[in-house]
Amino acid sequence: MHNDTIAAPDLSWQEQALCAQTGSEFFFPEPGSSVREAKRICGLCEIRSACLEYALDHDERFGVWGGLSEKERLSLRRTQDQQQHQQQQQQHQQQY
Repeated sequence: MHNDTIAAPDLSWQEQALCAQTGSEFFFPEPGSSVREAKRICGLCEIRSACLEYALDHDERFGVWGGLSEKERLSLRRTQDQQQHQQQQQQHQQQY
């Protein structure tokens, strides 16, 4: 029998995040509501890059993470995927 264990992600950075001190209503607003206040808070947060990295790595689809909305993270992910695909194509072409 094969037993794979998945390590739980280190979430200690969340304790230092400004969002943990302000409340989730700014970061998970009702559809169509403004995310301006969440982005302002994120802009002041020292943990912003760790938060965004976590959201991208774990495919967080709702709320503001690392200063980016759902649509902005999706756009960033698509851009990163396109760049990775282009790099792979270039490497493949160089082999032949």
